[in-house]
Amino acid sequence: MEIGTDMDHVHFLVQSVPTYSPTKIITMIKSITAKKIFQEHPEVKKKLWGGEFWSDGYFVSTVGQHGNESTIANYVKNQGNKAYKPLFKKPIENLDQLSLFD
Repeated sequence: MEIGTDMDHVHFLVQSVPTYSPTKIITMIKSITAKKIFQEHPEVKKKLWGGEFWSDGYFVSTVGQHGNESTIANYVKNQGNKAYKPLFKKPIENLDQLSLFD
């Protein structure tokens, strides 16, 4: 799993089981992260349009069993601005379950 920022958006590289749709995964990530941010920084909600942390849109792409994780990670890192800032990195093989905030 890797999380990083690029100017005005966030990149997530995640691994999941096939029983979770990409839409369900995105919905869970947005819900968990917004709830945690609002708990730790309630002042943020007052500054947002309509009090919503995430916009409605997103882009998702999937990679099959034989995809190359490092190729995708490099693609994510090299998008847009050179000021890419990794916020979290944990090797996929060391993940037990979704844990965005350790």
